[in-house]
Amino acid sequence: MSNSTNILDVSQLEQYVNENAGLRQAVGAAADDVLRLEPFAQGEYNVNYKLVCAGSQEQARYLFRVNLGSQMHLDHQIEYEMNALRLLAPSGRVPQAVYVDGSKAQLPYGVGVETLLPGRPLDYSCDLAEAAAILADIHAVAVPSECGLVAPGHPVAAIVDECEQMFNVYRTWDGADASLVARIDALFKVADGIAQSDRRRSAPENLHVVNTEVNSSNFLINPGRRGYLVDWEKPVLGEVEQDLAHFLVPTTTFWKTDTQFTRADVEGFVDQYVRAVDRRFATDSLSDRLDDYLVVTCLRGLTWSAMALSEYVGGGRAAANADTFAKIQEYVQDPFLSLVEREYYS
Repeated sequence: MSNSTNILDVSQLEQYVNENAGLRQAVGAAADDVLRLEPFAQGEYNVNYKLVCAGSQEQARYLFRVNLGSQMHLDHQIEYEMNALRLLAPSGRVPQAVYVDGSKAQLPYGVGVETLLPGRPLDYSCDLAEAAAILADIHAVAVPSECGLVAPGHPVAAIVDECEQMFNVYRTWDGADASLVARIDALFKVADGIAQSDRRRSAPENLHVVNTEVNSSNFLINPGRRGYLVDWEKPVLGEVEQDLAHFLVPTTTFWKTDTQFTRADVEGFVDQYVRAVDRRFATDSLSDRLDDYLVVTCLRGLTWSAMALSEYVGGGRAAANADTFAKIQEYVQDPFLSLVEREYYS
């Protein structure tokens, strides 16, 4: 996430929060308290602010989230996110949903308020046991099938379909590198075979709420105390292997760090996760299904990077910061591309 939040009129947002009786009541503001917003973090689809209650004891206990769009192409994105937080509240591992307004009656955006949690980003070198415990606690929350979350019938095939859509943006770009297209197409042959097998399977029966974007920066770690997982833009009802794969693949770990897990590292983390689950749900077939997710999740990272590269260079997307642009370029060339081919597609 970028820290730049200059695309919105903060004075308009502050007027909204101060004049909204329901929001003020939800955050416990007294009649004479003034609420103000401090820029916190920004992504492509959401802008976040610390919601500060400037009363007798000034404090920021809440996050004010402004929704700009939907990765999932949902009409009610902010309600969807807040619903997921409410469903997962029993885990104690996610922010508490405090207020939501998706009406767009007073603002042209959906907005939500959630608790502002403490913690630092996950460090792969020392926080893996806590990450396993966080994911296990979240996945162990039982929710009804009719809970309002999207539940892909064939989740692995759905990821491959998404990859096709993203890579077609690059493939049809006049600046596309023919050699990269050929190499990614070779990976698609493997992934397509996995997708075909997935479509022949019955829809998953043991469904869990999965985040689908378990990046290190979305974990909040508090050594010696409870840690959390935040940023619930794309939760679905699916298989826990989807989250585990996203957490473990190099397209995730290498994004903000230089970490790349070996096969032994992957197996070690899965063992930690199974111990953290502690028989709260079945994990007997986890390793078999995980391999499929590892393969297609790598492809998702590569095809997203190719799409983003074509959009940044071609002018179809606002300029990325230098670090992001450099990483995208690194993902679609050697040695990184060869590593993925060798470790996950050989």
